[in-house]
Amino acid sequence: MSTSIQVKNLSKTYEYFKKEAGLTGSLKSLFWREKLYNEALKGISFKIDEGELIGFLGPNGAGKTTTLKILSGILYPTSGEAVVLGYVPWKRSPEYQRQFSIVMGQKNQLWWDLPAQESFQLNKEIYEIDTKTYRNNLDELIELFEIKDILDIPVRKLSMGQRMKCELSAALLHSPRVLFLDEPTIGLDIISQEKIRHYLSEYNKIKKTTVLLTSHYMRDVERLCGRVIVINNGIIVYDGSVQDLMNTYGKHKIIRLRFSKEYTENGLAKYGEILERDGLCVVLKTGKEDIAASTARILNELPVEDLSVEEIEIEEVIKKIFTG
Repeated sequence: MSTSIQVKNLSKTYEYFKKEAGLTGSLKSLFWREKLYNEALKGISFKIDEGELIGFLGPNGAGKTTTLKILSGILYPTSGEAVVLGYVPWKRSPEYQRQFSIVMGQKNQLWWDLPAQESFQLNKEIYEIDTKTYRNNLDELIELFEIKDILDIPVRKLSMGQRMKCELSAALLHSPRVLFLDEPTIGLDIISQEKIRHYLSEYNKIKKTTVLLTSHYMRDVERLCGRVIVINNGIIVYDGSVQDLMNTYGKHKIIRLRFSKEYTENGLAKYGEILERDGLCVVLKTGKEDIAASTARILNELPVEDLSVEEIEIEEVIKKIFTG
């Protein structure tokens, strides 16, 4: 199997200036400013084979988006090497730019006041897609993402889930060999998240596109990825299978309770480890294997008004990696 992405000792340092507050600080900065440095990436290395769908995880500020921007040619690295599909990304070769796409969940590539189909037509011209290929690709994406009925609606009037499906369709029109996804499900409701996961999984299976996915949602990773790379403070702290990661560091789930009336008894520990207790609200942690039994007992034995079960936060997983 050929390698799509090869990264070796990649570093990125941002320079910025310290400024004191107020008018005095502003005047002082005209004559002297202290230069500071922020190391976003500290010599990371990894390899991704063709067709892999990789989860790229980490807390805010870990270096995920910086890595994706370097691999897509938006940023220059401070040092190190990166080769994607045989090209150096920051050289911005037109041949390379026709073979990848990047989708950022918090930024739009579609024209806000125009229907999505107008942006699709623009991408056809930008990527020089011939009419027959464009039509075939578009028909395929319309069917996969179920967007036939919203193509002529201005993007600003679409729901977030509809907009993200159109964003992904626009990114995939030219059949990229590599796809960079930065938080594609952020802000979406649960149903829309599940649909986006399904579409991405199906597309990856059909097209064998290499996908590097960043997300704060462990469900994204569990449903889509066989392998994950975890980064924190610009350093890769884990590179391996999702199953091994969850077996080692994600053996628990979080139960959030809200009682229907004041509950002052002290027997909650038998349902799980108490993480928080504030009035009518309680947060418990229990083992995955015990989650069904624990929730059943809680609902039967306690005055519960609302109950939800959540995955352990990615920040907690990373914390366990360090402490473990």
